[in-house]
Amino acid sequence: MMDIQHLTPEALAAIFDHTLLSAGASLSELEQLCAEARQYGFGMVAINSAPVAFCHEQLKGTPVHVGAAISFPLGQTTLDVKMFETDKAICDGADEIDYVTNLTNVKEENWNAVEDEMTRITQMCREAGVISKVIFENCYLTKEEIRRLAQIAREVGPDFIKTSTGFGTSGAKAEDVRLMKQTVGDRVRVKAAGGIRSWESCREMLEAGAERIGTSSSIRILNEFIMWRDKNDL
Repeated sequence: MMDIQHLTPEALAAIFDHTLLSAGASLSELEQLCAEARQYGFGMVAINSAPVAFCHEQLKGTPVHVGAAISFPLGQTTLDVKMFETDKAICDGADEIDYVTNLTNVKEENWNAVEDEMTRITQMCREAGVISKVIFENCYLTKEEIRRLAQIAREVGPDFIKTSTGFGTSGAKAEDVRLMKQTVGDRVRVKAAGGIRSWESCREMLEAGAERIGTSSSIRILNEFIMWRDKNDL
């Protein structure tokens, strides 16, 4: 669990996936997203896969990663399509891949298909030296389904498992983050995303075990954190 009392603004900024996943995102908005990430030291920009090459060019020579959302937001494409999209994003310069699990396989308890999908995408990322994240979309899952997915992840070993797309019926919940982290242990990290718009909600996720935060409110959260830190003389 992250040590909140000794967290610095720089360390907090580095765990933010600064997000712009709207369908109509313009190039000027994406350019601004990248500029903000450079300015504040955010760890990654989270975008759809189409503008990866554009953002890669914007962030060339900086430590900021480009993250591509794959089969987003529904996860309802075939594994071959997900593999193709992942490969294309990596070729375009993606440093991180966030793919959405096929929830039909989960609901049908086709765990072999779930594991095969996770294994193949994780392996592709690993071979390319790219960070892999598996999006569960917890709002549609039972606690047992979340636990089962996390157990598979513990065996397969993606870099992260992630709570939500932010496009479902609800976003990240601390209780789900806690369940995911308890299940995977130290083998896999947890990313919380969806509806995290304040330092209070961000802190709740970090205290539950999240080690990465996906949000479009990164600047607001960082500023609220700095005010909270100053108020508490930390």
